[in-house]
Amino acid sequence: MKPTIKDVARHANVSIATVSRILNQTSVGYSKKTEKLVMQAIEELGYRPNAVARGLINNKTQTIGVLFPDVSGMLTSELLYGVEEVTHRLGHSVIFCNTSSSGEKTLDYLQLLSEKRVEGIIFGSSFLTDAYYEAIAAMNVPAVLVSTKSQKHQLPYVKVDDKDAAYAATAHLIKKGHRRIAMLSGNPADIVAGKPRIDGFKEALLDFGLARIDEEPLVFAGNGFSYEDGRDLFTRLIKAESDVTAVFAASDEMAIGAMSTAYQMNIRVPDELSIIGYDNLKISEMAIPPLTTVEQPLRAMGRKAAELLFEGMETGATGKSIIMPHRIIERQSVKQLV
Repeated sequence: MKPTIKDVARHANVSIATVSRILNQTSVGYSKKTEKLVMQAIEELGYRPNAVARGLINNKTQTIGVLFPDVSGMLTSELLYGVEEVTHRLGHSVIFCNTSSSGEKTLDYLQLLSEKRVEGIIFGSSFLTDAYYEAIAAMNVPAVLVSTKSQKHQLPYVKVDDKDAAYAATAHLIKKGHRRIAMLSGNPADIVAGKPRIDGFKEALLDFGLARIDEEPLVFAGNGFSYEDGRDLFTRLIKAESDVTAVFAASDEMAIGAMSTAYQMNIRVPDELSIIGYDNLKISEMAIPPLTTVEQPLRAMGRKAAELLFEGMETGATGKSIIMPHRIIERQSVKQLV
């Protein structure tokens, strides 16, 4: 049988009320010596307090809510791993919500999280609309954005600088000797990741003298960053501009889609065409050839977002936003040109 609070009280030779006060961190009614005895008894017996019961006493549920548009995606799973790691270490539970990029579904989940009395919200990889923000604000709990940001609503965020990271990816191709470079992009109307990555690509071309301000570079834009988007955009690219020597794909999934399509077209990577991705997902190591990419430290971003949230839950203060470092992971999909 699982040990109960009565067993702990008996083992420590104190009352049940004293054990309850210590578990709920009430600062009166017991000494430091008694607290030590009770905590030792808890450890020796392997007692785990009932979170629901504790919540009824201290009005805390020890639960946070996390919302992502695709919890099964490779990028999201890495972020969630970092969030859950910190949350579990700090004795809390997580409610994951898969919003599927649907506004109505997101609002429904925010209502559910409010009813569940979560103590904090992590909102990830999606644009924070006015309606989402108002729903979160009405909950009166701390909130942190991860892999996204809002210019209008001043919530702390944890993310990579997408423009700088895209610039670095493009500059890597240029330094390898490539001059005719195309980009496979997400939606330009996406101000979180779509437009900033396009801007970084364009700025690198301008800075290295490969484009003029009055001309549009080779950007093939889709609706998202998926494998299917990569396949479709690469097909369009080859039909329109067959003389490119390198491609910057705005996600690893898009890059893998492009590589798969290139294989079917008998285009050899990197001998005939170099490809660089964005994210450094696990699949980038498994690709043939292994994909050169610009890394977002996704697990570390998840951990930082959770730590920032718990800091806000503890102090009530709004933490400072964090820009995470990016770096080029060089593998075998980019060829050095003479």
